[in-house]
Amino acid sequence: MRFQVQLVMFDLDGTLIDTAPQIAEAANQMLAAVGLPTRPTSDIAMYIGEGVHQLIKRCLTGGLRSEPDPLLLAKAEPIYQQCYAANATQSTPYAGAHSTLLALKQAGFQLACVTNKPEKFTQPLLEATGLAEFFACVVSGDSLAKKKPDPLPLLHVCQTLQVLPAHAMMVGDSDTDITAAHQAGCFVVTVPYGYNQGRPLALERVDAEIAQLHELPEIVALPARQMQGNC
Repeated sequence: MRFQVQLVMFDLDGTLIDTAPQIAEAANQMLAAVGLPTRPTSDIAMYIGEGVHQLIKRCLTGGLRSEPDPLLLAKAEPIYQQCYAANATQSTPYAGAHSTLLALKQAGFQLACVTNKPEKFTQPLLEATGLAEFFACVVSGDSLAKKKPDPLPLLHVCQTLQVLPAHAMMVGDSDTDITAAHQAGCFVVTVPYGYNQGRPLALERVDAEIAQLHELPEIVALPARQMQGNC
């Protein structure tokens, strides 16, 4: 099957870039600073995906839905922000990220990045990894009033780039991406190697799963009328 789309939107953490090592390093610096035990990178990776505020709460409590002491949270959050700002741009793209984006752009697809990462971390990371040049639109976790799994970021990109949601695709690594895509009315394709809070992806809810990013150009095609227009 080849999906006829004009726009391909990508999640960032766990889809295009392996950010867990740097996030874990910053989180453990934060935990040490507030007098709490550090946590394994594998545990912290399970806390990624729903924004930095949730990440910090999970690191402090060790639970996905537990609430830390408000005073502790208020103390810890600026420490994490400072620590992560110092190492965020050290993360590296997954194999095939750059070549996949290049192939899609050269084929005529519009590309966007839709992430729950705050903008002050998103843009420097995209620039440092050489991925920023591929995206016609970037929406971060604090760019709009709501973030994924709400469909607003995806619908905003579609409106900005003048593409119908039915002609757009979301590529991600988590149920957060799947839910956002479904509610926006977009196709959704997932990768299995990212961060989904330790849970298997609900593959019955996705249109396709690819093992590696380089497989993506093989399953997408521009609508026929747009292909004719590009000739």
